[in-house]
Amino acid sequence: MDDTDRPGFPWPWLLPSLAVLLGLTAWGIGVYPELPERVPQHVGPDGVDAWTDKSVGAVFLPVFLYAGVTVVMTAVCAAAPRIRPADELDPGERTSGLVNRPATRVSALRTGRAVLLTNALIGLLIALSCTVMWRTEPASHVPGWFPVVLLAVGSASVVPVLVAAVRDRRDRRGRRGHPRRG
Repeated sequence: MDDTDRPGFPWPWLLPSLAVLLGLTAWGIGVYPELPERVPQHVGPDGVDAWTDKSVGAVFLPVFLYAGVTVVMTAVCAAAPRIRPADELDPGERTSGLVNRPATRVSALRTGRAVLLTNALIGLLIALSCTVMWRTEPASHVPGWFPVVLLAVGSASVVPVLVAAVRDRRDRRGRRGHPRRG
């Protein structure tokens, strides 16, 4: 299979991440002037346990962090279809153990979509943390729902990649014993 048969980048799957990033940015810009002079720096199990002076760097750290994660996840998604899948390797061909090859090009695309969906859910986790960090009234308490929702969204963020991995494993098992297509 030549490069023209490789699946393209799944742009629609990046849109939720970009929407979260833009939403976080707009929210941060809107709330920044109203924030107190000391803002939460760290939230622990008992609430806010560290404070810092208000600055663009301190307030927008979650946005900068999410932008960086989005760049890395997008790069991973763009690289996945470029890895030659297992079903295109010649019998006995030696490969690097550093690359966990997808079973097929379809599974590479599925994995890319899962990575982008996971990234959007990570953005929601960061947005949840901003509900505590970007409060206009200084308070060290954390709402009772916060850890529960944080744990639920955090757990859900792993699901897309796990589902893609299980389907990829099923594809591998289904291809064993079948002649290579080509």
